[in-house]
Amino acid sequence: MAFSRRKSAGIGNKAPFPDFVELALASSIDRVPSGSRWIHEIKFDGYRVQVHLHNEAVKVFTRRGHDWTHRFKKVADDAWHIKAGSAVVDGEIVVPAADGTTDFHVLQNELKGSSRKIVMVAFDLIYLNGHDLRKLPLFERKAELKRIVAGTDVQFSESFEIDGQAMFAHACKVGLEGVVSKVRDSVYPTGRSNDWVKKTCAQRETLTIAGFALDGTKWDGLYVGRRKGPDPVYAGKVDHGFDKASAAELRKRLEPLIRKTQAFKKRISHKGIWVEPKLSAEIEYRAKSAEGKVRHPFFKGLREDL
Repeated sequence: MAFSRRKSAGIGNKAPFPDFVELALASSIDRVPSGSRWIHEIKFDGYRVQVHLHNEAVKVFTRRGHDWTHRFKKVADDAWHIKAGSAVVDGEIVVPAADGTTDFHVLQNELKGSSRKIVMVAFDLIYLNGHDLRKLPLFERKAELKRIVAGTDVQFSESFEIDGQAMFAHACKVGLEGVVSKVRDSVYPTGRSNDWVKKTCAQRETLTIAGFALDGTKWDGLYVGRRKGPDPVYAGKVDHGFDKASAAELRKRLEPLIRKTQAFKKRISHKGIWVEPKLSAEIEYRAKSAEGKVRHPFFKGLREDL
């Protein structure tokens, strides 16, 4: 039996199908908000994507608008079954564990193979059947999203109208990444805003790789920096989170970028092999020093979607 797409009655503003839409980004906060104006969602540990369903074809874009449909073929296949004539869906690609947790490092390893375990978790709907939904309240956009992904392999990110701090405490207790809180009746934000806020159980940051270290011939970590102007500011040495495969992959990617001098704005005294600051890494850590150096850092993976 042939697959039949459903076109619902138009809601939102009538508009032509868009190009890549700038994604809404959550601002980091120290305390999860509470109150009836907020809803809370699980924060996932994966690749942020925007999926376009148009003219019986699906494209999957990274958060910067790069077309990665070829890398996320399973997600494109799953999204083809969304019950809409055309749609733009905002979500995250993850590899879910049996306990519901997600891990960026596991996702990266999966993408090196068959990528059959990856799934998309959808949490917002930007466009549907000839209409721009960005001015609709969030709860209305999510209701439409839930309807069109029902029965497909695209997962829906549920919202919880409970105490924010209680949800955050539970999320951390069971090993989740954290919580994203959103104003219940907000429009879809452009870029970073205070209508979407996030709190992670462990601190995470995307940092620039400026060098690596070897102990003889053995891999001994990364030197990373924080972008503040054209030259990165030293943010510490990352010693943990590497296995043989990831260390070998990093050397393969970094050795063509070797340079004689440090790229840091202010020279550091450490001995290292310095590289052009062209690659970024996702780093998890417990705290930062007053100078901004990461404490107890752990390598989670390269950020190639940025």
